[in-house]
Amino acid sequence: MATSAPERLHFTGNDEADELIAREPFALLVGFALDQQVPVQTAFSGPLKLKQRLGTLDPGAIAATDPGRVEEAFREKPAIHRFPGNMARRIQDLASLVTEKYRGDAGRVWADATDADDLRQRLAELPGFGEMKIKALSAVLAKRFGVETARDLAPSHPTLGDVDSPEALADYQAKKRAHKAEMRARADS
Repeated sequence: MATSAPERLHFTGNDEADELIAREPFALLVGFALDQQVPVQTAFSGPLKLKQRLGTLDPGAIAATDPGRVEEAFREKPAIHRFPGNMARRIQDLASLVTEKYRGDAGRVWADATDADDLRQRLAELPGFGEMKIKALSAVLAKRFGVETARDLAPSHPTLGDVDSPEALADYQAKKRAHKAEMRARADS
């Protein structure tokens, strides 16, 4: 169970967006679902933009919204993601799963997990959540929200879970770029 909740997560540089992803579990899941082939700031600003454009972040309401309307919200300039059609479908699928399996309460994904294995299984069922996202979200849940069942899933290397300030985000992103450059250099040699 969560022992603490941050006032905001320092992932976007926008106080309103950072507070939303800390306060609303579904917003946090949406941010992670969008965190693919875009900067962290873009991904985690997405929940606020979606809420502003649809008027809600309620999973049941999003699941019931006409798919064309959700895609339109993603495509509106500036687009929420570089792949608006695919991500609109992914978020609507995520909303449907949270609505059906967790009665619309995204926080139950981790709050009701009995142990790390159960949490891993629950996260793996979320649309677009592979091993890297499971570890990254687990690090945020463990280090920023005090979710004990997430501790064993969190990796030891730096992740978004270590970001507790705008400076820490810049440092994390610099380390991530350096790591990717190193991996590319190894692959090229």
